[in-house]
Amino acid sequence: MNLRLILAIVLVGLLGVATSLWLGTRPVAPPEHRLFINGQVLSMNAENAVYEAVSLRGEEIERLGSSEQILALKTDRSLVTDLGGQTLMPGFVDAHGHFPGSGLTVLGADLNSPPIGQVQDIAGLQAALRAKAEERPGSGWLLGIGYDDTLLAEHRHPTREDLDAVATDRPIYIAHVSGHMGVANSMALAELGIDAASEDPIGGVIRRQPGLREPAGLLEETAHMPAMAKAMDFSMLEAVEMALSASEEYAAQGVTTAQSGGVDSGLASGLATLSRLNMLAPRLVLFPFYDMLGADLLAGTVVKSEFESEKLRLGPVKIVADGSIQGYTGYLGHPYHEPYKGDANYRGYPTIPREQLVEIVARFHEAGYQLAIHGNGDGSIDDILHAFELAQQKRPEADPRLVLIHAQMAREDQLQKMQRLGVTPSFFSAHTYYWGDRHRDIFMGPERAARMSPTRSAQSLGLRYSVHLDTPVVPMQPLQLLWSTVNRISTGGNVIGAEQRVSPEAALRAMTIDAAWQVFQEDRIGSLEPGKLADLVWLSGDPLQTNGDVRELEVVETLVGGVTVYRRDGH
Repeated sequence: MNLRLILAIVLVGLLGVATSLWLGTRPVAPPEHRLFINGQVLSMNAENAVYEAVSLRGEEIERLGSSEQILALKTDRSLVTDLGGQTLMPGFVDAHGHFPGSGLTVLGADLNSPPIGQVQDIAGLQAALRAKAEERPGSGWLLGIGYDDTLLAEHRHPTREDLDAVATDRPIYIAHVSGHMGVANSMALAELGIDAASEDPIGGVIRRQPGLREPAGLLEETAHMPAMAKAMDFSMLEAVEMALSASEEYAAQGVTTAQSGGVDSGLASGLATLSRLNMLAPRLVLFPFYDMLGADLLAGTVVKSEFESEKLRLGPVKIVADGSIQGYTGYLGHPYHEPYKGDANYRGYPTIPREQLVEIVARFHEAGYQLAIHGNGDGSIDDILHAFELAQQKRPEADPRLVLIHAQMAREDQLQKMQRLGVTPSFFSAHTYYWGDRHRDIFMGPERAARMSPTRSAQSLGLRYSVHLDTPVVPMQPLQLLWSTVNRISTGGNVIGAEQRVSPEAALRAMTIDAAWQVFQEDRIGSLEPGKLADLVWLSGDPLQTNGDVRELEVVETLVGGVTVYRRDGH
């Protein structure tokens, strides 16, 4: 075979691969004209108007009205869908989460306890890790996701010795369900250079063996970040596998806009590429970490346009000011209800010292960046509001929309200050279900637990807010979030703060138009109005119902820009 023939065969092969890639990733065109009739169409517009039908023209919403009015627009080229009395509404907007983190269980062991997973004790945790090690053999890092010490039978964190019992010939790291800490085995600690001589980093703690300096394996807050980076140093193919899994999950749950709440340049570039190649179903809003991609933006070494596209936007710069209350690292104004390790004065701690937070907030606010700051405990919220008030005094911004992520233990005076400063909270309302009983009995006590995620107080003040799931901390299940925000019932069947309940309509606004508003996307998504993008979810029943369990509803179809990205079997 001569060289020319070989080159010709290679070129034909390359052309075939390129053509397949183009065909597989080119944007799917929506129907030219699609009509939905005979349903309950929740617009989530300013009046919360409800219609019977809607007309979509390509990727946009054309008109809403009665079935008769919308059918009058029908032509021979129109696609008509009869809702049969079921509900069509704006697609769910993920107000805060960590896309594509829900896909991590494809690569790591799922260590969640009921009601999320199956692990009930340390032996079960070890078994799950061993099973994943067999599935993913080799000498690389073995990752576990989502263990909860308060739900394990032993009521403690695993130790390095517990993980050494799984393997001593490969590093192991397991992440706590909060995402704010985790446990490393001996080999992982050695690779990280953590030993008895290691000092605690600022904003973090290396937990020690009782009475000794030797690390016990548990790493908190900033101390755990290097371990997470090592354990999640995935190959390109692994990262794509994780992202595709998450994309399918979000689409099946009716989520049309996902958030990746804290990204560096590498993750942002990867997600931007997958989005441009049309490999991800939802739109994306990325929050740059202030000391990673945020620092690059501030320095001018990268520009926003490098990452943004029709389906992807860079949102506010993300700062983490404290940790997790169920991990005892949330920073409170008063001590924890049940003392941590016998210390009756223990209040947790900030991950960024107060004066340093002031400097960081001022730097980004001065440069004109919107901010999103994680604060769970009221001590942390005090620091955040103090820093932002000083920044606003120095350079006033009429509509800053600083997003205070979680705002879990926000006091009434803090909500009033948020309203005055132009701060908008995003509440993790599903905490009342997953951790409500333990907040009441262990972490906060009955009085403070009743005020966790104070949605009704915010509403009464006219303070606009959103609600979120912080996925993968808990599963991406918007109907669970809706149910929790409305009912505030724990896994034990207890009501956690009945006075903080809100109506289904208010909760749905917090999951659609108000979540879009927080990231300055309300002109494009979040409600069904003429000229907006046709991002919709079709539900099998009425999400406004107060009788029955909305969690039993099913997603029938999800559309992004008029394109169906998920359809339930049989439709």
